[in-house]
Amino acid sequence: MPAAAATTVAAEPFVRAPLPVLGRDVAVPLVTGGEVTYAALDYAASAPALQRVWDDVAAYAPYYGSVHRGAGYLSQLSTDLFENARRTVAEFLDCRADDHLVFTRSTTDSLNLLAAALPDGCEVFVFETEHHAALLPWQRAGRVTVLDAPDSPAQAVATLERALADRDPYGPALVCVTGASNVTGELWPVRELAAAAHAHGARIVLDAAQLAPHRAVGVRDLDVDWVAFSGHKLYAPFGSGVLAGRADWLREAEPYLAGGGASRTVARRADGGVDVRWHETAARHEAGSPNVIGAYAIASACKALTEAGFDALAAREDALVRAVREGLADVPEVRFLSLFGDDAPRVGVLSFVVDGWNSSHFAAALSAEYGIGVRDGLFCAHPLVRRLLGGDTGGAGECGAPEAGALNAIRVSFGAGTPQEHVARFVRAVRELVRDGARWKYRTVDGRCVPDTSGRA
Repeated sequence: MPAAAATTVAAEPFVRAPLPVLGRDVAVPLVTGGEVTYAALDYAASAPALQRVWDDVAAYAPYYGSVHRGAGYLSQLSTDLFENARRTVAEFLDCRADDHLVFTRSTTDSLNLLAAALPDGCEVFVFETEHHAALLPWQRAGRVTVLDAPDSPAQAVATLERALADRDPYGPALVCVTGASNVTGELWPVRELAAAAHAHGARIVLDAAQLAPHRAVGVRDLDVDWVAFSGHKLYAPFGSGVLAGRADWLREAEPYLAGGGASRTVARRADGGVDVRWHETAARHEAGSPNVIGAYAIASACKALTEAGFDALAAREDALVRAVREGLADVPEVRFLSLFGDDAPRVGVLSFVVDGWNSSHFAAALSAEYGIGVRDGLFCAHPLVRRLLGGDTGGAGECGAPEAGALNAIRVSFGAGTPQEHVARFVRAVRELVRDGARWKYRTVDGRCVPDTSGRA
């Protein structure tokens, strides 16, 4: 941890980073000269690996072996580790005893798997506010009803209830909803939406990609049928994800991928064809050699978050959100984006626009002049961001040119590994850029705003 951060932590222990992350001491160059400790404030895209997760993976790596594939010691050890990881994640999610937990590649992979397992005639209901990972997989699966963005949690529930009640034919249905917006950070009324779905004979899948790293996610408490999330947002960026929930649709569906591991027996028929008996467990959808390191990393992160305590993590994160909002409250050029209102409960994700700035230019200046990594764009949630910006968006424009209207937005996001100093530096940088402008020239290269080698502005 850098010296400035250490000083702040000593003064304000409540807002220190409770879970050390890999890369916390990385120094990056500034275009204005010198170096600074990198402030990673793009957790909503990919969170850095917890130091504990990295250490656990490194300790296991010499013992890596093929899972479910061998009689040797390392294979047996790896198989036990893989299946224990499954149990650990199931406990983390408080799954039902008969739920299946499938290791996938990501949230996107998990929801595409579920889309491939929908029963015939199933209609999917999804709000336009969803991340593309939750909005798009259903387009190839059957009938999809896209619901308008609500203005409040209560309106979200009422909108869903009307849509489910009016569906024709009144057959199987699935609702897909996020737990926390990847754009605004706002918490969605998952428990109430689940109750509405079940009251109308529908099932519900929770996209917990942005929720699970910040809040406890209980399948039984929220009464959801499935939950999906990604390891790379849960401080375990090793290419693994999770789909957990009801077994019946998964058991009755064709395997997501056909191959070894998903099959129980394969035999030739007299006519020359092949007969296959597929597993009826989670293995049915885990064909191929499993990503045991990815699964183990997720389990390690689940243990670390549970031990740290979500109540304490959420309270600390709320303090960081307040620090950002209050630190920029008297900067009228900065406008935060919100569906449910500025005071709505949220995780550590905030998106905003700055009057007179191209968002790509602003984000580039934060990186090049202050060593702060944020995200700019439409955040793989194009319909939602366009709605929040008040209409359709144009092209990228030329960075450095003031824009009459926002073309896209800037997102700052943080979590359990964020030092308070990084948030304080971000607030200070935003204020300085709005007041004084960028100190360096920038140009557009391949649609991205980058520092111009010609030098200072």
